[in-house]
Amino acid sequence: MASPGWERALRLVLCALGLALSVYALHVETSRERDPGYRAMCDLSPSVSCSKVFTSRWGRGFGLVEDLLGKHSVFNQPNSLFGIVFYILQTLLGFSPSTLAAVTLLGTSMVSIAGSLYLAYILFFVLHDFCLVCVTTYLLNGALLLLNYKRLVCLSGSGQRRAKPKGQ
Repeated sequence: MASPGWERALRLVLCALGLALSVYALHVETSRERDPGYRAMCDLSPSVSCSKVFTSRWGRGFGLVEDLLGKHSVFNQPNSLFGIVFYILQTLLGFSPSTLAAVTLLGTSMVSIAGSLYLAYILFFVLHDFCLVCVTTYLLNGALLLLNYKRLVCLSGSGQRRAKPKGQ
């Protein structure tokens, strides 16, 4: 059974927003690295600054990869690159009607929520900052989690209905 049209449209909107924010975050981070005086549109005050967050140690490899694999590890990439891959994956898998794709969508969403909760903790309790781009991506990830759960339930429910013998 194909997913309802509203689900695909909502997924495209959420993923397009997430992709745009991730590309913007990458732009801010690389611009700030090239020019320490660069001021991003999302830098509203000293305590509301996305560039402060993106260029912190937690802005690459979730602040974990450098300690585990080294600063120059291929996996120690800006978090925004992981976001770009995530939103592209969510978009592409969203076109598949398979249950395996739905399980993968839900699984990757759960990983993104774990990452979002971890980074939100770092944002508020370690960096003592508020990042509009970050918080918006956390909300988008939450919406995708709900959407992916709904999709899996819908696909699983349709399979159960087909499995019932006729006449019952």
